[in-house]
Amino acid sequence: MPVIESEEHKALRAAVAALGNRYGRAYLTRTVAEGNHPAELWSEAAELGYLGVSLPEEYGGGGGGIAELSLVLEELGAAGCPLLLLVVSPAICGTVIARFGTEAQKREWLPGLADGTRTMAFGITEPDAGSNAHRITTTARRDPGTGDWLLTGRKVFVSCVDVADATLVVGRTETVSAEKGRTGRIKPCLFIVPRDAEGFERRQIDMELSAAEKQFELVLDDVRLPADALVGDEDAGLLQLFAGLNPERIMTAAFAIGMGRHALARAVEYARERTVWDAPIGAHQAVAHPLAQAHIDLELARLMMQKAALLHDTGDDTGAGEAANMAKYAAAEACVKAVDQAVHTLGGNGLTREFGLASLVTAARVSRIAPVSREMILNYVSHQTLGLPKSY
Repeated sequence: MPVIESEEHKALRAAVAALGNRYGRAYLTRTVAEGNHPAELWSEAAELGYLGVSLPEEYGGGGGGIAELSLVLEELGAAGCPLLLLVVSPAICGTVIARFGTEAQKREWLPGLADGTRTMAFGITEPDAGSNAHRITTTARRDPGTGDWLLTGRKVFVSCVDVADATLVVGRTETVSAEKGRTGRIKPCLFIVPRDAEGFERRQIDMELSAAEKQFELVLDDVRLPADALVGDEDAGLLQLFAGLNPERIMTAAFAIGMGRHALARAVEYARERTVWDAPIGAHQAVAHPLAQAHIDLELARLMMQKAALLHDTGDDTGAGEAANMAKYAAAEACVKAVDQAVHTLGGNGLTREFGLASLVTAARVSRIAPVSREMILNYVSHQTLGLPKSY
């Protein structure tokens, strides 16, 4: 596995960084204050081909993989203007549709997801299920008269539903046997739910987190969908679900690494210039060493993220699952420490709007929670990788 980036990746990284630096943290802060989405940055990133870099060329994408898309998100984050919708629309939904969708679904959705003219949200988390995907209660049943699907249930913490054209909703169907009838076994399935579907309601969740992307609770009350709203095979179950969750973890790692790099860069700049007792504060090891440690942790997290992306892009779902979880864990820890140390380096200035670091404290903390908590990742590694007895 290469550990040195290719010239193509270096060029992509430089180009995305240039775009991000033209917008920067001030643009994102202003957009959030106005209650808007970063539409200008989204549109320009789309025009340059960055949004669809991971999607198949035959459907308007760049023909790359999650390795390239994670690079895009990391560099935008390092510039202070990450796009959370990149995690959801092309990475999760685009990947699932490209891999498991019908030809009609691919033609309908992938070109728009690639050029940014269409977006899709992703609904999996439920009030009573949390991290346990096996306890999802949103149900999908067939209308025997029409063959339509009827979805009923609730979802929470679904990002960007207000701007997305549709939501890829995780529901559950019941296994039916010709001999035994309904067996009671439940299988997770993925459904494309249009934004204006009857019975599909949303309520914005009041968050203290300062972000351009809003969070919603969804209620599905017998939402009627055509038979072709199902993505993939009804019997594939968790295989299709985790095909979307691995990219989600990799992209979350990219988000966290970019955020950590942005905070660290501001702290290093300040430590070079801030002079007390005739020397820049960065000359003191008590300031310099924690910043150096933060840089090392971010670089190590990036290596694991790159490994996870490579495994995913080469089709190793099992290997990618382990590496993606590790990458998300390492990146979140590195990000939280980098942001904390950056604020501490600036002292009181680290809490002012002028330097824009205080809002990152909450944002960095989210990376430890979503889309899966660090404790659940430790559970995964302890019993899946180390072979220890399962604790739950």
